[in-house]
Amino acid sequence: MRAVGRLRDRRGGPRGRSWPARLARRATALALLAAVAAGLACAGTAAAAEKAIWGPLNLPSGRSAFPVYRELGVDTFEIELDFDEAAPTKPAEPRNPSDPAYAWPSALSRAVRAANRHRIKVAVLVTRSPSWANGGRSKIWAPDPASFRDFLTAASRRYPSVRRWMIWGEPNRVDRFQPGTANSPESARAYAPILDAAYVGLKRASRRNIVIGGMTWTGGDVKPAPFLRWLRMPSGRRPRLDWYGHNPFPFRRPRLATPLHRGGWRDISDMDVFTKEVARAFPGSPRLWLSEFTVVSDKSSNVFNLYLSRKEQANWLAAAYRIANRLPSVAGLGWLGLLDEAPAPGSANYGLMTHNGRRKAAFNAFKRAGRG
Repeated sequence: MRAVGRLRDRRGGPRGRSWPARLARRATALALLAAVAAGLACAGTAAAAEKAIWGPLNLPSGRSAFPVYRELGVDTFEIELDFDEAAPTKPAEPRNPSDPAYAWPSALSRAVRAANRHRIKVAVLVTRSPSWANGGRSKIWAPDPASFRDFLTAASRRYPSVRRWMIWGEPNRVDRFQPGTANSPESARAYAPILDAAYVGLKRASRRNIVIGGMTWTGGDVKPAPFLRWLRMPSGRRPRLDWYGHNPFPFRRPRLATPLHRGGWRDISDMDVFTKEVARAFPGSPRLWLSEFTVVSDKSSNVFNLYLSRKEQANWLAAAYRIANRLPSVAGLGWLGLLDEAPAPGSANYGLMTHNGRRKAAFNAFKRAGRG
């Protein structure tokens, strides 16, 4: 593991103090050392990173998938909320979730209820924008920050038990977010105001909301490292967030000792370095929310060229969660997803189960992850 910091011993001070004063100073120093030792002990036994997952609400049999998520030890269920579908027309009272213009998706409501019953948290990815909020452009165009802010306020009030809010999906890709061009600061500069507006809207609804910004992808048209450097408001300040989101899809077996990937790419093996980069960029060293991670089994797909045997898929999954649990900076790691896609040319076998619900080796690997 690459070092992420060190303790420094500072000595010195005024000389010639009385013996009682020296005793008092020594007692204070011993107390501080004990506190540091206790802190290190706690760090060594810190709770594992949250296990998150993307997946369906129901199994192929039609039964709820949430008992399976509970069996797997899922801490957080991840799901998408599309601004353009939830607000197809401009609401008269945009902060009011009961405004008749809103068409809240029933799937999200059912997911929140089911997750609550099974004591699973929910993380919502808010993405896309309606034409009325982006000047008549495509749904991947950055919305007006004020409209986005008010929508997030309404969404949080609609789903008060949801505390984790991810802002847009992979804005460092030009096919996911506009405006933006390859190797340019344009997308980061356009993303920063909507992230900051989302922070205001969500904190207005509840100070307990966790705003997850960045949400970058391993590679992208703008690599994560430069995107992070360019992520600033027009004034030059950083947008506000609580955690930094990233999707660290792998190019190689997950292992922190692997040399840093060149060119600004950041996969799961680079998360110790990325932790430092995020800490330098944002005051308070926000934790990492690794929303999406997966490895495809059996065959290549239209989604990922890389694929492994089912045994190796399970091994890579376990290795990724070992990294997440080893780094205190990682708040959670999400697996994509529960089920393989239905067999078809180019379909992706990224599930813990086959498309018809049969458990793969990765199922048990996920179940064991973070549990000793």
